[in-house]
Amino acid sequence: MGERASQRQTVERAEGRVGKGYARRMNPFAELFELPRQLRQAPVRDLAWVILSPPMLQHTPWPQRHPLAGSGWVNDLERLHDWLRALDRDSQPLCQWLAGITSHRLGLYYERLWQFALRQAPGVELLAANLPIRNGGHTLGELDILMRDAEGVHHLELAVKFYLGPPDGDGTDAGLWLGPGCHDRLGIKLAHLAGHQLPISARLEGRQALAGLDIEAAHAHLWLGGYLFYPWGGHVQAPSGASPAHLRGCWLHRRDWNTCRGQAGPGRWQPLPRHAWLAPARVSARECWSKAQLDEHLHALPEGFRAQLLVRLEEQPDGDWQEAERVFLVADGWPLL
Repeated sequence: MGERASQRQTVERAEGRVGKGYARRMNPFAELFELPRQLRQAPVRDLAWVILSPPMLQHTPWPQRHPLAGSGWVNDLERLHDWLRALDRDSQPLCQWLAGITSHRLGLYYERLWQFALRQAPGVELLAANLPIRNGGHTLGELDILMRDAEGVHHLELAVKFYLGPPDGDGTDAGLWLGPGCHDRLGIKLAHLAGHQLPISARLEGRQALAGLDIEAAHAHLWLGGYLFYPWGGHVQAPSGASPAHLRGCWLHRRDWNTCRGQAGPGRWQPLPRHAWLAPARVSARECWSKAQLDEHLHALPEGFRAQLLVRLEEQPDGDWQEAERVFLVADGWPLL
């Protein structure tokens, strides 16, 4: 179940099925897919993951576009590679930028990482971020990103999501894929993006906000990153429109944990805090949990505990431990609908 090898094979199969043209449009930096695992600074790994990871979906109800599709990095991967490597040696500029975050919400962290990348990308001008759209004193919404590149001015809506598939049956219905807290569904998120968030820049109020920046109009696009988690031991299909190369894991009820752990590959397991859910985990030997430590943690969880993202780590030649797979452990009563 190791994510690294299986994900690389998934990317290769995806390119073979849908053609390199699609793969390049939707993930222009696929050749650097393994780079986040080679970086040591956690925020730099997250930044690299944000830029390099494939989209969750291939087909969406609104046009999808990689935020850096028009950047100079697309035709100069070595330049992007070197920039990320240099940040890993000195992450102070990125850390200073991230220090401006006023919320612990993962979605805002994700947006802030994209803002940093867009500000640094050659051939890209970040015009505004979180631009409010108002009608009188009432705020109708915000434009996540307003940017300009060689292909024009773009309004981008960004989202990073983690959805768990149905326990059994047909998983093609996006409405059956739930967030770990059961408060969010993939189908609802797509409907909200297409019905409210993306059209807002073309509304009268949106055009007025753009005019204030001397912009006549913007092309609206979405970008949806994240992971899809399949039921452990099940055979559920991907949601309709899923990218063949999407990132994945599995989920299971607590009652199945000991069996799952016994069948998994070698290594150590430990939970990831929510702020560390993006890039594949890399943990030093002193931060790596023992089996006893994990057992104590899981035993202390209440009956209706919040979903836990656990990763299996494998020891590396340099002494660090790297993520080999990830699973969501949920309460036996999940989903709590």
